[in-house]
Order: sequence, then structure tokens, then C-alpha cells
Amino acid sequence: MMPAIAIVLRRTRPWRLAIPLLFLLAACQPTLAENFEAPETVEVPGGPFIAGSDSAQRETGYRLDEAAYGHSVTRQNGWYDRERPQGAETLLAFAITKTTITNKQYAVFLADTGHRAPDVSVDTWKSYGLIHPYERTRRHAWSAGEPPSGRSEHPVVLISHDDARAYAKWLSRKTGKPWRLPSELEWEKAVRGVDGRIFPWGDQFDPARLNSHDSGPFDTQPVGSFPEGQSPYGLLDGAGQVFEWTSSPGNPGRFLVKGGSWDDKGCGVCRAAARHARPADLKHILIGFRVLHDL
Repeated sequence: MMPAIAIVLRRTRPWRLAIPLLFLLAACQPTLAENFEAPETVEVPGGPFIAGSDSAQRETGYRLDEAAYGHSVTRQNGWYDRERPQGAETLLAFAITKTTITNKQYAVFLADTGHRAPDVSVDTWKSYGLIHPYERTRRHAWSAGEPPSGRSEHPVVLISHDDARAYAKWLSRKTGKPWRLPSELEWEKAVRGVDGRIFPWGDQFDPARLNSHDSGPFDTQPVGSFPEGQSPYGLLDGAGQVFEWTSSPGNPGRFLVKGGSWDDKGCGVCRAAARHARPADLKHILIGFRVLHDL
């Protein structure tokens, strides 16, 4: 039996069907929201691990910075002196996204919710007092709700702490699992494992294992571009690439960020124990996020 649509085509002039068929085909195309897939995760078992840093590890950070930059600004300002003192901590098991959330993954969230796209105005950017010029933000900014061309697999940046939390809340609704931002301790265990190592791969800095300004392009790169820099649990980009929001508060109105970024050299700040606080409403080209849920 001839399909009904074929009968219609035989009895109707093709040009009269052109526009209706285009609408029909468009309606059959899956939307971003319909293409949803939960982010890939790695499992971090419960139990004790060594968190924070001792004086020797902080000294390693300062010396890496001095060798890379030729000055002692981080030492003079005591950047690493405020790290958590090294000691044993115990956590329950959880699953954390293998990489930071990408522009492609964030686009599905935007399409499904109408949440604001990653961007920042020139006046707001200038109010931050950062060293990066506003023009540098343009390669990371979205246009008409679409991510920058060629960057779908790059980490999403220019998002505030509330933006990251909104994504986690949406992902919880989509999957039925309680997604959230990691605490500093959860992030740290996922990145360094249980033995107190300095970097995800061990105690020696290796610029070939991460996206930093030591040998990188001074820009974000597709997530997972450095598999040799993975953590003991298989987590990727735990050092370099972009800093990551955590749920742990710093000073009032601020939250801790971890991991270092593509514009850092050294890379003392890329150590797993390194930490500093950023304003919750900051939308930075150096900060992204990943999320987790309990097991």
C-alpha cells in the first residue's frame, strides 16, 4: 500500500508542499533539550585521604612560581600560606563529572531553561579590576544564546557561582540525582587521590600534563586534551585549564576556587592544595565548574 504522504505528493504540485514540508522536517529535528545526556562521571570511593599542604609543599609552589616568573610576588604576598594544614580527612563516596562542564553541555541547560548566556558587559568587567583586557573576553562570550564558534568542547566560562548552582539544580531535575558543586575537600580528593600528592599525577610538575601558560596556547582547550594529567580516579583537567567553583565559602560573599588556569605559569597555584576565594557574582574567563552527586 502506498504511504499516505506519497499519495499527497502525487496529487499535489511540489511547490505547494515545499513550505509545509520544511516545517514538518524542522519539527522532526531533535532539539538541544531532547539531545540531553548526563555528563560522564568518575567515582570517588568513601574513606580517608590526605588533604591540604605542609610547609615543604607550599615551598614547592613558591619555587615553581619564582622559576617561571622571575620574581617572588606570590611568596611576598603569602598566597599559599593560607592553605589548609595537611592532615587526614574522611569523606563519603561520590561521583563527579570527569571534566568541567563544557559549552555544549551548558547550551542544553540554556535551551531547556532560558537561563542567561555566559557574557559580561564592559563596565562590569572593568569593575572587577582584573589584568585581562575586556577584548580577551570576547572569544569566550556567547552570542544570541549560542556558544563561541569552534568552542563547543571547551569549558564554559564567564559564569557566576549562582549560574553554576543553577546548572546543578537543573541537572538534578533532569536526572533525578542530587547534583551540586563539590566542596573544597571533595574537589581535592577527586583531583589528588588519597596519598597527599602535589599534582593529580604525582609530586613533580610537568607542563606537558596540563593546560597552563608554561607551554599552552594562553587560552582554553577542549576538555580532556591532557589524559596524561588525569587523577588517580580518572578525573581530567584537575590542574590548569580553568579554575573551578566550589561550594566552600571564603571571605563573606566569596567562594573558594581550585585548580589553576591556562594563564598561570609555574604552576604553584595549580597544586591540588592551592586555594583562593573569588566573589560569588564574578564572571571570569578563568573560572568554570564541575558537579557531583553522592553515591
